Amino acid sequence: MTPGLHHVELWVADPECIEGRWAWLLQELGFVCSSRWDGGASWSAGGTYLSLTTSPNLTAADHDRRRPGVNHLAFRAGGQAEVDALMTAAPNHGWRPLYADRYPFAGGPEHYAGWLEDADGFKVEVVATP
Repeated sequence: MTPGLHHVELWVADPECIEGRWAWLLQELGFVCSSRWDGGASWSAGGTYLSLTTSPNLTAADHDRRRPGVNHLAFRAGGQAEVDALMTAAPNHGWRPLYADRYPFAGGPEHYAGWLEDADGFKVEVVATP
């Protein structure tokens, strides 16, 4: 057995966000689009992939990260300069910075990271790695 995360699939209500803000973010983080289909796409990096897709089985049009389920996804984002550049550019691509008053140490004094939220309420963390 090889441990590790194989993939994550996120259901979204608005298919336009897949080729918009999510495509921008994932490409900035080094992911490569590995598959596209009507209403969805997958991006791969480091042996893991992330799929974003619409579904006729959605039970609501909004996502609430404060309910049981996934709160956020955390991504390696390179060094501190890369995290800073991504956080600066993100608002122009549909992402709102969170915890600006504590950036870049909202996760603690040894954890250099930024947090972003999109219009649908999905939250991501971009983490600087040494």
